[in-house]
Order: sequence, then structure tokens, then C-alpha cells
Amino acid sequence: MCDRFKRIRDRIEETCLRVGRDPSRVTVVAASKTKPAAMVRELYGCGQRVFGENYIQEAVEKIKHLEDLKGIKWHFIGHLQRNKARIAATYFDLVETVDSNRLARALDKYAARQGKMLNVLIQVNIGGEASKHGVLPAEASALIGEVACLQHLRVRGLMTIHPFSTSREEARKWFRQMAVLKERFSEEFPGLDLSELSMGMSSDFEVAVEEGATIVRIGTDLFGPRN
Repeated sequence: MCDRFKRIRDRIEETCLRVGRDPSRVTVVAASKTKPAAMVRELYGCGQRVFGENYIQEAVEKIKHLEDLKGIKWHFIGHLQRNKARIAATYFDLVETVDSNRLARALDKYAARQGKMLNVLIQVNIGGEASKHGVLPAEASALIGEVACLQHLRVRGLMTIHPFSTSREEARKWFRQMAVLKERFSEEFPGLDLSELSMGMSSDFEVAVEEGATIVRIGTDLFGPRN
């Protein structure tokens, strides 16, 4: 597993150097859904610190089991139902999939009860697919403005799960559109630090980094095939 981890970091470094980016600005989120706590612990031992979970119940059991790991960070990267907002606000460092004002307000309420500032990303449905969650690009600005008014959430940027792409260049189109949105919203909301852009997975993370991703969510290339 450490060999896989090193190969991923090497590929990111090579990509960043090729396009003039700082490799330290790219965070790898190890997408650990369906993987046992023992595998998370092993990858942590290789140097990985940020892990992403898709399912609340599975995640909480894993997080509790790994409480002894210093400096570990947890991102929620799956669709979050509003009735699970309390758990997400309690256990996660960053929720990447905020896609409605109602969900944001629920997270804010429970973050307030925890006495914490919860970092969030706005999930954008960049392809406008009915099968995917996320706010449409035309509605993202309004949602950012609404979430920015909440006292216990901090909007850090954008996230997307782009439409299935049969080629790297097709994926690049979606990544480039997300980068343009990020720049537009950074200008529109100068008081916010919208520096994060979460996009790209095992099959296309290098293209995502080339187009400005600061967070890549990698599962298969780190853990092997899904169970």
C-alpha cells in the first residue's frame, strides 16, 4: 500500500511541476468507503492523513475505531441527507457535498452545538445531470451567499463529480469549467477564502490537477478495487 501511496504522490508532483504548480497545494483524500479501519490505519502509516467517507454509519464506526491516530482528518464526500447533519457536523472536519440551503442550515445548527467552525464545499452539478446531486452552476452563487451568512460554517470552495468521461480531454472540459467557476466566485465574494477545488479521482486526477484541483479524491489507486 505504501508503494501505491508513493506512486500517487510522485504523479501529483510530476504533474504540478509540469504546469508550474506547488505540489504541497494538492491534498489527496483517500476515499476509504467500504474499506476496513485496518486498511485506513495501514495507509496512515504510509503518511496519508486525509480520508474521505461516503456513508455516515460506516464512517462513524471507523472514525471512533481510529481515534488514536494523531492528525487524521475526515472529509464527508458522499450525498448527505439532512437528517444526518448532526452526525456529520460532529465527526467530520470538512463536508464536501453541501448542495442546498436547508442542508447548510442544519449543519450550521449542529456545528453551533458542537462549538466548532465546520468547513464546507459547495457541490456543483457541473454537467446538469438528473442522476447526480449538487447545485446547478447558475444557482451556485446564490447558495454560496446564503451559506456565507451562517455563523458556524466556513465555505472553502467547490466540489464536483463530473459526468462520466470516455477520455482525458473530455474530463478536462468539465474540470476547466469548474476552475472558471471558482475564479468567478472568488471575484464575486472577495471576503471569502474560496481556495479549494475538489475534483478528479483515480482515473483522471492528473488532468484535474493540471486544471487547478486542490483536492483529489482517490480510492482504487490507493486501496485497490472496491469490495
